[in-house]
Amino acid sequence: MRALIVLPLLAFGLTACATLPGTERTPFLPAGVYGVYQDNDTGAINHAAWAFASPANTRNNPVDAAKAVVALEYLSGELRENPRWIGIDSSVDVHIGRARDQLREILGIRPDAPPQVVVNTLLALSWDLQIGNQPGAMQVLASPLFTRPPAQTLQVLANLPYVQEANVATAQAADESSADGGWRG
Repeated sequence: MRALIVLPLLAFGLTACATLPGTERTPFLPAGVYGVYQDNDTGAINHAAWAFASPANTRNNPVDAAKAVVALEYLSGELRENPRWIGIDSSVDVHIGRARDQLREILGIRPDAPPQVVVNTLLALSWDLQIGNQPGAMQVLASPLFTRPPAQTLQVLANLPYVQEANVATAQAADESSADGGWRG
């Protein structure tokens, strides 16, 4: 009998801290984008904090760079919209949004592009690069989402510059999320 009472409470607690379905402002991420055993929120924060701490972390690794940009796209909505993050310092949202806009400019991603389109495109690109499908990757980069030629965008991804706003924002988000083990709900 006790288990019957505990199970619904556990399920409610876990769903309260889960990723919300995608919205216009917050894109949906498939499970496991940032690792099998991490939820996407914590995984996106950790990956982005690592990636943007130093350009050396993603140098010659456009897959990790693309996933870091996906993290910014995702977190710019997720941290603002999901009640899980209600206690996070409001300056984190501001910095994440600015960092996302700066990375869009650096990569030549249209500023008016919907976040879900950006996420889907960069995930497709990272998949093609990961499996060695260079023609597929170049086709993805030729989409109207990008304002630069495919080879130039790929070169920027392989050599992301230091973006202070991204470093500050993701480091602060990592600090905030680890303060209570990454679970807010």
